[in-house]
Amino acid sequence: MEAISLFLDEFMRATAWPMERPAAYGPFHLIFTVVGFTLCYLLARKLRHANDRQNRVILLSVGIFLMVTEVYKQLFHYYYICDHSYAWWIFPFQLCSVPMYLCVIAPLLKKGRVQKALYSFMMCYNLLGGFMAFIEPSGILQDYWVVTLHSCVWHMVLVFVGLYIAFSGRGGLENRAYKDATKVFLVLCVVAFSINLICWEPSGHDINMFFIGPKNSSLIVFKQISEWFGWYVSTALYIPTVCLGAYLILLPFRILKKKLDKSETTLQTTTE
Repeated sequence: MEAISLFLDEFMRATAWPMERPAAYGPFHLIFTVVGFTLCYLLARKLRHANDRQNRVILLSVGIFLMVTEVYKQLFHYYYICDHSYAWWIFPFQLCSVPMYLCVIAPLLKKGRVQKALYSFMMCYNLLGGFMAFIEPSGILQDYWVVTLHSCVWHMVLVFVGLYIAFSGRGGLENRAYKDATKVFLVLCVVAFSINLICWEPSGHDINMFFIGPKNSSLIVFKQISEWFGWYVSTALYIPTVCLGAYLILLPFRILKKKLDKSETTLQTTTE
């Protein structure tokens, strides 16, 4: 074990390539965002006709990729950034961490309401998380190449998965599907809050999965609210705000579907 630990320590130090932290809306951020979103859209559209077997391969591949890169991130923080201590703030159960698990679980489930709820959750809530990470990029632009690229690629993958599920029709656009996705989100909030409470003392009060407390939120706007009124007020506002954002994510897909349905109806009428 000591030999493995020494190897990992040397490997992490060898890959700790420093970089000047990219500026928000600077060249790196803008180019990565525009190119990434474009590629995600094109790839998601190309794969929208994937059958069930192909869908399993796609999502399982994404899930495994996320897991492997997450292991590297955890080790890099432990051995290099935190000098052999655990970084509780990157415990792998943030809202944007959940697809790492769901991309493996969802395609293996039997078709039904539970599977569709998980797909709808990734389509609404995780697409929102991936999108917002590039709108407010302070959390993904870091001082090391590996950390910055990991964060940027990770959240771009969430954008791809959300678009792919939407375009392939595996996530529901109706209100019932949104309600089921929201139930998944609320259950995960309970799990995240439980993790925060269980690990509160071991982490030195430094864990905040889903940013819902009891530690004050570090998210823009909600950070100020939690400092003024407390974490419980911030959380009471944050959770419905996320739910609203996820609902708004559905609107362009609903509009697109209506246009496509109208076009198909017009085409059938013209053919007849």
